[in-house]
Amino acid sequence: MAGYRKLFDLSGRKALVLGAGSGIGRASAQALGELGAEVHCADLDPGKAQSTADAIRESGGAASASRADASRGDEVAGLAASARAQLGRIDIAVTTPGINIRKLVLDYSEAEFDRVVNLNLKGTFRFFREVGRIMVEQGSGSLIACSSIRATTIEPGLAVYGATKAAISLLVKGFAAEVGSRGVRVNAIAPGVIETPLTEPIKAHPEIYETYAKHTVSGRWGRADEVASAVAFLASDAASYVNGSTLLIDAGWTAIDGPPTGLTKTALA
Repeated sequence: MAGYRKLFDLSGRKALVLGAGSGIGRASAQALGELGAEVHCADLDPGKAQSTADAIRESGGAASASRADASRGDEVAGLAASARAQLGRIDIAVTTPGINIRKLVLDYSEAEFDRVVNLNLKGTFRFFREVGRIMVEQGSGSLIACSSIRATTIEPGLAVYGATKAAISLLVKGFAAEVGSRGVRVNAIAPGVIETPLTEPIKAHPEIYETYAKHTVSGRWGRADEVASAVAFLASDAASYVNGSTLLIDAGWTAIDGPPTGLTKTALA
């Protein structure tokens, strides 16, 4: 067995990150690059993808960038093919794009429903299918998708978003069952309340922002780099026996029944 430091080392690995322009995707690309992987950064916004690649290179890593829209099957297929042609192989593949239209089910239009499902769930399916074919052919690889705590805990206005995230976790299990024997690992991360562009609008409502923070046992929001560390773990040989799993990164949000109360502090005094 390799030493523990070696298990986390990604030197020589080739990685593809879709959604690398911002938030968790950007942090994940940077984490993989810092640990030694050569990273191809893809995003709907090519300028942001290039910015992430530049940051990786400035830190001494190797990176490139391109545009890709996770909501379009032809673009995801093209991205997988071009990434393999450029990198030679794809050892690690991460997909993070997602949207939420916060509305009650009774107020949702079919067009809005289709938009959320098409990007969140079908986008993940497309990525798994196209990159998964490459990894099966190679006989190895680590695929990582982005689920959410909303796959298990919900609130009004998040039913459709939560349904897509729950479906991603099940897709991970099913796909792992299909390709695990071919040397491919398929897992997901399930972040809690993380400071990203997707959650930025909540900051406009300080009372909601603070309520969410207090719902965690740590009493704060998470950072994108804290999620990226989990992505790096799943990408590495340290997670060689982790397959078909969804890793919670939520500071205890799903572990407790509501926000911590003053009783806890009294009991510990």
